[in-house]
Amino acid sequence: MKVAIIKYNAGNVQSVRYALQRIGIDPILTDNPEEITSADKVIFPGVGEAKSAMDYLKERKLDQLIKDLKQPTLGVCLGLQLMCNHSEERDTDCLGIFDTNVKKFQSEILKVPHMGWNNIHNLKTDLYKGIHENDYVYYVHSYFAELCENTIAVTDYVNPYSASLHKDNFFAAQFHPEKSGDVGQKIIQNFITNF
Repeated sequence: MKVAIIKYNAGNVQSVRYALQRIGIDPILTDNPEEITSADKVIFPGVGEAKSAMDYLKERKLDQLIKDLKQPTLGVCLGLQLMCNHSEERDTDCLGIFDTNVKKFQSEILKVPHMGWNNIHNLKTDLYKGIHENDYVYYVHSYFAELCENTIAVTDYVNPYSASLHKDNFFAAQFHPEKSGDVGQKIIQNFITNF
């Protein structure tokens, strides 16, 4: 199986690569359109800032390429946020795959960024096959996707938000499955084997 990790100016690709290698897949890290479109599965990870990431994608015409992908595609962290309509982070228009917006956490009580382990619930689709309600996953983020009809998992921090989204062949997780222990590893395995 050929799995492509989209290379752009957002960090955290190595831990995603290692997570795939643990289940016997050696992915390619690429920004080459032909390699991305010919892959069996695509992963769109990211840690960073929305505006500069979108600018990079547009410069290389990867923004339209990602929207046009037909194979199963998984966005992670910033990848999820960039797949939404708009982000409050530097007032950024995003890819518009998921019909929801990304907001900044507003709290005088809880710390922002939301960092550490938190539970997921209201789990839907086979991305969460074998995962239990209220299992814990690992987060590092200051922005969140609002709940919408594409929401397939929910986390509560400051307010309920989309821990995970799904539409057609596109899936996304706000948390880091590659850093979420056995639960995260199972989610990655589900993405590879169930779609």
